[in-house]
Amino acid sequence: MINEPTVFIVDDDDAVRRFLSGLVHSIDLRVEAHASAQDFLDAYEPGCPGCLLLDVRMPGMSGLELQRELAGHSIDLPVIILTGHGNVPVAVQAMKAGAVDFIEKPFNNELLLDRIQTAVAQSMRADTGQAKRNEILGRVALLTPRERQVFDLVVAGESNKGVARRLSISEKTVEIHRGNVMKKMRAKSLASLVRMAASPQDD
Repeated sequence: MINEPTVFIVDDDDAVRRFLSGLVHSIDLRVEAHASAQDFLDAYEPGCPGCLLLDVRMPGMSGLELQRELAGHSIDLPVIILTGHGNVPVAVQAMKAGAVDFIEKPFNNELLLDRIQTAVAQSMRADTGQAKRNEILGRVALLTPRERQVFDLVVAGESNKGVARRLSISEKTVEIHRGNVMKKMRAKSLASLVRMAASPQDD
């Protein structure tokens, strides 16, 4: 089940957090606001889709340092940097570190909401793709060792005769294993099976 998308706000300015929270609530998205990067890290549950509105200059852990922490924990949450005019070079550095956008303060509310919705949609697509990959990997795990061998050879382009020769078994036995593979993988065609084999490696 996909988690409810959430917009995470990390800014040490209480007034900014309150304003941004109200703005995001106006488009019916869930909001969590944190006064520091460490507070966010302590509360965040990995796998929750959404986006992160991040101030770059904060006491303690900076926005850039938080980005490095997210990367170190393989947390792929789209980051939108909110920055003052004097911090544009830092924002550019954050973009190079993986942020999807940066917006200068004072910002246009409609523009910010548009960027937030784009980032959340991006996160949801990635979350759905990962769930699909996990489901396929779960099906692969149901295969017996011999079925897995047949699966690997079939998706690599081997015919039943080729699989039989490679595994030193009869074509009839290959047909039985192949049928079991198709059933367990819920594949309706060879093309479908090949796509499943490629899916877990997709970015």
